[in-house]
Amino acid sequence: MKKKFYLLLLIIATAFSVTAQEQKKEEVCYNPNLVKDTSKKSIKSMAYAIVNGDSIKINYHSPGVRKRIIWGGLVPYDEVWVTGAHDATTVEMPKAFVVNGKTIPAGKYAIFTIPGKNAWTVIINKQWQQHLATEYDEKEDVVRIKVKLREISHTERLQYFIEPAKDNDVKIAVAWEKIIVEFIIKIK
Repeated sequence: MKKKFYLLLLIIATAFSVTAQEQKKEEVCYNPNLVKDTSKKSIKSMAYAIVNGDSIKINYHSPGVRKRIIWGGLVPYDEVWVTGAHDATTVEMPKAFVVNGKTIPAGKYAIFTIPGKNAWTVIINKQWQQHLATEYDEKEDVVRIKVKLREISHTERLQYFIEPAKDNDVKIAVAWEKIIVEFIIKIK
């Protein structure tokens, strides 16, 4: 009887342990710059907005500056970058949307960029299941747009923003270190 009781306790404890680990894996940070930054790791993060009743999500990993040279150092100029860390940054759109005059069907896409000293190229790519930019293929690009960058005050952790703009426009921005890059999408 005692053996069965202890076996039952072990099974229950294991189940709680596995559930707690799964919950911890799924935790997402909506503002990595409000978290006490004690981790050297990139934080799993998400930008989320509801625009005209539809949810838009950007999933990414947020690296920290940590006194490193970011632009032209950790992130080289003129090379495709995952615009985050680890897996490709993804954007999920519930409806068709327009970027730079091109209509893109609803779905999940990867966001890559090519940082430059004065302007960046923002890339929306069909292959969203990628690690870093090692599997990136330009043939899978849906659209590329040139955007200007702006200087801002220091942002320790990379962060994406989704903000409703006029009409059905949505502004997507990414800020890190002392740079912010923004582009507009129109929801169909």
